[in-house]
Amino acid sequence: MTTFPSARRALLAGTLATVLAGGLLTTVAAPAQAAPASRAPALVSDPVRAVDPLIGTSNAGNTYPGAVRPYGMLSWSPQTSTGTQTKNPAPGGYRYDATRIRGFSLTHLSGVGCSGAAGDIPIMPHVGEVTGSPSADTGDATYASDFGHDHEKATAGRYQVALDSGATADLTATTRTGTGRFGFPDGKTGSLLFRTSNSESGSTDAHVRVDAARRTVTGSVDAGNFCGPQSENNRHQLYTLHFTAHFDTPFAATGTWHDGDLRPGTTEASGGTGYDDNGNPRAGKGSGAYVSFAKDVRQIQVKVGISYVSAEGAEANLREENPASASFADTASDAAAQWRGELRKIGVGGGTEAQRRTFYTALYHSMLEPTVANDVDGRYTGADGRAHRLAKGRRAQYGTFSGWDQYRAQVQLMAWLSPEAASDYAQSLYTYAGQRGGEWDRWLLQQGKTSVMSGDPSAVALAGMYAFGARDFDVRGAVDSLVHAATVPTANDSSDAGCQVECVGQRPSLDFYLDHGYVPADDCHCWGGAAETLEDAAADYGLSELTGALGDRDRQAGFLRRSGAWSNVFDPDATPQAGWMRDRNRDGTWAGDTFDPTTGDGFVEGSSARYTWMVYSDVAGLAQAMGGRDKAVERLDSFFRTPDGTFDFSAKDDTRYDPTNEPDINAPYLYDYLGQPARTQETVRAELDQLWTDTPGGIPGNDDAGTMSAWYVFSALGVYPQVPARADLALTSPLFPRAEVRGGHGRTLRIEAPGAGASAPYIQGVRVNGTSSDRTWVPASTVLRGGTLKFSLGAAPDKEWGTAPRDAPPSFPAGG
Repeated sequence: MTTFPSARRALLAGTLATVLAGGLLTTVAAPAQAAPASRAPALVSDPVRAVDPLIGTSNAGNTYPGAVRPYGMLSWSPQTSTGTQTKNPAPGGYRYDATRIRGFSLTHLSGVGCSGAAGDIPIMPHVGEVTGSPSADTGDATYASDFGHDHEKATAGRYQVALDSGATADLTATTRTGTGRFGFPDGKTGSLLFRTSNSESGSTDAHVRVDAARRTVTGSVDAGNFCGPQSENNRHQLYTLHFTAHFDTPFAATGTWHDGDLRPGTTEASGGTGYDDNGNPRAGKGSGAYVSFAKDVRQIQVKVGISYVSAEGAEANLREENPASASFADTASDAAAQWRGELRKIGVGGGTEAQRRTFYTALYHSMLEPTVANDVDGRYTGADGRAHRLAKGRRAQYGTFSGWDQYRAQVQLMAWLSPEAASDYAQSLYTYAGQRGGEWDRWLLQQGKTSVMSGDPSAVALAGMYAFGARDFDVRGAVDSLVHAATVPTANDSSDAGCQVECVGQRPSLDFYLDHGYVPADDCHCWGGAAETLEDAAADYGLSELTGALGDRDRQAGFLRRSGAWSNVFDPDATPQAGWMRDRNRDGTWAGDTFDPTTGDGFVEGSSARYTWMVYSDVAGLAQAMGGRDKAVERLDSFFRTPDGTFDFSAKDDTRYDPTNEPDINAPYLYDYLGQPARTQETVRAELDQLWTDTPGGIPGNDDAGTMSAWYVFSALGVYPQVPARADLALTSPLFPRAEVRGGHGRTLRIEAPGAGASAPYIQGVRVNGTSSDRTWVPASTVLRGGTLKFSLGAAPDKEWGTAPRDAPPSFPAGG
């Protein structure tokens, strides 16, 4: 068990939530009646005060607590250590129960898996003389420090900590720069170590130069190696990060190191860590520099700028965003103000303090990625490795696309709240694809192709962004490119390079898929044939939506037909509970001599039982294949609950729901399609109450670039885009009595749910813009035009509302 100062409070809160949820969901209540109306609570006035960046830094959430702006290029955050310099306690660089810090890096990824990435240019305040090479300190025994959470504070745009060594760090950020104040104890030498080669996943090369006369340290690192330990294919450079650091205090001494050699008095060093045979950074390898200050210096300030283009770009970013005249206090205040403006795009009122803190931190986490990739002059590094400039009319180029994750919820929330930024994101992905010969990647690290995970998520992501109002990009060009990639097989599509985790094809085995409607188990060129088929079906439905939006009815119909490919990997005779998704051979036979729904063969980070529900666009067709709505409901019940009716959110039983990963996060909303909306309300509320808290362990699994946090935000509002390529919203009971979503298209959706809370989790009725509705969904116009949703809630399920077949959200069968 993770131990932290608020552990007892967290344990009690979690236990209480479980008890309350269990009581609500298993006790037969009095006859259903609406909760009494009361005066609407005020919306949160300052959501910045409700954000706690330490939420999610434990229990595999893999978030980081450091200083960052919305979608910021720079994120200045600690790198923790458990005693091994070349391994991260958690991707993202920070784990709450790690007791030491070895530096404060300038870039981070939020919520990712594998072995992490980024974490570039760790800067460490060191108390005492520098007597040996920090690269040789492979156990982080000397050039790291213990710390305690009682002396740590994280807020939106600022991070502060006092280390046990006596050093302190106080960090804030602009979009591309940061300001750090580092303190040292009186009478002792204080130094800053620039560990330029020690990116989270290592480096192929690094350079650093100290200029004492100008009080600067500059350099760069060549990094990448995302999921390198999982596959040799990514054990190489994916980007170069340049940095500059300007100090307000003269240096008393300087030095550099290379591998195990310390070189006092020198000012330049080069060399990366390289990678060992397992894809990890090589222990004892690397380079860096240090600057030391006089013993009477108690605090120094340093301003840093970064660029993925050039050293000149880093300097220009610093001059523009964080000039010498800008005070630390002003920068921190501006960071908070920018976050306040973004977070106020959703206002909530009522609920508990813990619920508001959980909500606004989830909203905050949904706005950390993608990250701005262009410099202030509009230059950015393209997918071809060359410098490019923003096209006319573009506001930003964005990097990093955790596509397999983000297409399911995060990009939709981004587009709803910030359609201009989402439009630039869509254009960025299209632009990168064009620079790569028309190939779209499913997981970009900055601009670098990694091929991590499976499927063709760009098609669904762009469809979702377009549906939610992000339309200021070259839609026709992007769609034509995606259609070409989905219809013309390439050499990469038939390559096993990088497999399983990093298969290089955008559409693996596309030639076979075009002829047979599924990706085969025995020649898939992919991570798993059944999963790839389901992902391709989702992508094809996204293309159906996009081509339809452009008025191309023939291609719309064609891709709609292709979206039915899920049925080709659905084995209606597989038992128990006949009908499961299953890997299939080229000759049409089912893979494996026997079948068990717990199998992961053919699937990606999941089992057949979990992937069986990943049919976004045709839930009615899936239910029919299972034997009808009642059979599907029975299956869902056993998917979420143990035989005694208790929810099982542990993810330990592979026949049941996994709330910690993406493939089945839509599943709670499927009851809305099956005439049992109260069970959607029960399941979503139990998940919100039991798994999401305002503690470091308050995110149930990897946050995956804000995807799981976006799921929480939607669900707490009482709406969810179950079909990720559309802006229709499935309904559940809101967590808060009042909410306002101020969409970036100038339309506000007001959500009123008098009496919302633990005592009233069930919908008794809904009024849409004043008109009563029994439908368990609202159309895209709710997002695009705004309006008012008013929920009537009660303590027990309403057995009539939303239960008729006509009340269900629409399904889109392959036959039209």
